[in-house]
Amino acid sequence: MFKNLRESLTRTRQSIFGQIAGVLGAGDITDETWDDLEALLIQADIGVPTTIYLVDRLRSRVASEGIYQADQLVSALKEELRAILQQPEVFELEEPRLLTVAMIVGVNGSGKTTSIGKLAQYYKGRGRKVMIAAADTFRAAAIDQVQIWGERAGVPVIAGQTGGDPGATSYDGIRAARARKYDLLLIDTAGRLHTKYNLMRELEKVYSVCKKSVHQAPHEVLLVLDAPTGQNALVQAQKFKESVNATGVILTKLDSTAKGGMVFAIYRELGLPVRFIGTGEKIEDLAPFDPDHFIDALFE
Repeated sequence: MFKNLRESLTRTRQSIFGQIAGVLGAGDITDETWDDLEALLIQADIGVPTTIYLVDRLRSRVASEGIYQADQLVSALKEELRAILQQPEVFELEEPRLLTVAMIVGVNGSGKTTSIGKLAQYYKGRGRKVMIAAADTFRAAAIDQVQIWGERAGVPVIAGQTGGDPGATSYDGIRAARARKYDLLLIDTAGRLHTKYNLMRELEKVYSVCKKSVHQAPHEVLLVLDAPTGQNALVQAQKFKESVNATGVILTKLDSTAKGGMVFAIYRELGLPVRFIGTGEKIEDLAPFDPDHFIDALFE
């Protein structure tokens, strides 16, 4: 998994963090050092607020710890980056219960359907009995895609009619999972309607069905974000967090972008943990997010 993660971060490492190591590689710390570091962090899509925070933290450490050479800043930067990536102790998908329900949300094109297939494969491989509910009923293609990924993962898919009620499909999925004694239900949801308002209303209905049907459900609401969209993804994420209480992030297409730094903005600006990273196009290309491995892969 670390090899896959390292490979998926090649563009971010070579184009941005490799340059950071170069900037901090030799000589004394000067005003130019800070300017270059700030520019590179912003290029990595860490975001302006988090970049300012990091540079301020490093300036404070230079003053308090007597750091005077630029290369000493590399280890200090890694420590500060690691401090941002605080994982919550409990991940509800991993908790033992009769039925765990997870909503998977995100805009169309983010890799949402692919991520559901990968999640199904991942948890099936760990002994879970996984079922998928195809509750993106607004697009016939969405239902077809979920069924294809369900077949690839070898898990059943509960699907309704195109244009049907996504809440009803979610309820049918919950009933089927209970009747057949499945312990993990992944619910696909709509990624685009005519307006964002309508989209969020439909997602809220699915959320409400889960809440009424299963104790403390949905246990996780995982938001799929497309890494190449960078800071734009943070605007999307805020809406999903407000409407359906998103609890974590699946970050996709990390291998096709140099914007891997957005992970830090997701944590610091949204307060959401990254749970999984898509490391390629195959069904097994999904890695649980490990902060230490992630930072090592950025710099090594």
